[in-house]
Amino acid sequence: MSSQADRFCIGVAPPTSEAAGGIFQYAQTMLGVLAELRQERTERLVVLGNGLDRSSPLLAGADLEVVPLLPQTPAGRVYDRLARIARSHLGLRQRESLMAAVAWLRKRRTGSGPTPPARPAVEAWLRRYGVDLIVYPASISLAFEIDIPYVMAVHDLQHRIHPEFPEVTADGELEARENLYRHGIGGATIVLVDSEVGREDVLDHYGALIDPERVCVLPFLPSESCRRPPSAADRRRVEARYGLPERYLFYPAQLWPHKNHAILVRALGMLREAHGLEIPLVLVGSTLGRIRSETWRDVRRLARDLGLENAVVHLGYVPDEDMPTLYANATALTMPTWFGPTNIPILEAWAQGCPVLTSDIRGVREQAGDAAVLADPASAEDIAEGIRRLWVDADLRTDLVRRGYERLGSYTRADYAAALSRILDRAKSLALGARPSPDPDVADARS
Repeated sequence: MSSQADRFCIGVAPPTSEAAGGIFQYAQTMLGVLAELRQERTERLVVLGNGLDRSSPLLAGADLEVVPLLPQTPAGRVYDRLARIARSHLGLRQRESLMAAVAWLRKRRTGSGPTPPARPAVEAWLRRYGVDLIVYPASISLAFEIDIPYVMAVHDLQHRIHPEFPEVTADGELEARENLYRHGIGGATIVLVDSEVGREDVLDHYGALIDPERVCVLPFLPSESCRRPPSAADRRRVEARYGLPERYLFYPAQLWPHKNHAILVRALGMLREAHGLEIPLVLVGSTLGRIRSETWRDVRRLARDLGLENAVVHLGYVPDEDMPTLYANATALTMPTWFGPTNIPILEAWAQGCPVLTSDIRGVREQAGDAAVLADPASAEDIAEGIRRLWVDADLRTDLVRRGYERLGSYTRADYAAALSRILDRAKSLALGARPSPDPDVADARS
């Protein structure tokens, strides 16, 4: 470490569990691009994470130095060991459960609440490794609990926009999110958002806490696993593993109420009754936890009541390497979500030549443009008509695939790398100068 003490050091503190879904994939993409940028940049780049090694799916071949994020206490070593066991020796469902438990235990030990706790031991630990700036691909309280300049991604503010959904407000979640974003945005050197709509949301709801010039747009890319089409061998393996229907609709999403699975089932029931169309729906995603398990129970009950119990297939949690085939073999991605601002599965579908039906809502509408069928997420009739068009019209599907490729080509991995590099340059410049002025209440809580 001493030989590199004079080099500015940027640490990236990603979520380490694959159960984090889209945020895990977002972090994985960022790390992959940073590894490619390493030769162009003068800073030392490190990954901050306990229980990580070079075999972690998070790194996906990215040749980056790994530094523990938290001091190596006896409890921390136990958690790290559990995480490694989960990755190396367990099946998918058991892995997801154990990784979720490890994350919960860590959260319980670090605590949360309206007053950010000081974390001098963690700050001293990271300073020991020479860390000068931290990039957080997910919003976490550690960002403002230590006095190291940071860049923090804010993926959505749906607790403000759609408080009717329990996953963002129930059981203390509303208070936790408000605490997290108020302090996290107020103390950030740079806030990352996925789109201009995301930037508007941050400034609309928390604009008093941050200079607008410090809210920077870094649009999503398709996940690392979906950058390329599946090989013929991968197709055969996945088809045999899951027994996929010859044609199907695909929806990769955890079973949160805002994902709107039930309205898809209602739409399929309408198409069966009105047009005699028997359309299979293949789902993937976690059902862990009270809200998700109750949502899946309700979706199954609805499918049974509509006589569609055999048409709705839930594969559970699937590994990233299987996702390209699931997209490529699908007749269409159907994603009637209520949440944005933008969504990675739309990009993944386009990358795999899969036509898209998604929600006609602010943010998603701008992301999809003319490369998707847009439907009102509140209307089963509108969704049913969109599905019918995609199911019967091969020319429409071909046209949407072409448009999807064109939209992907308008923002490439090189564009992402250039934008990320500019953001890091700006964050470094700010970190070497004065830190941003946070909300006075935040400053009081940290003093």
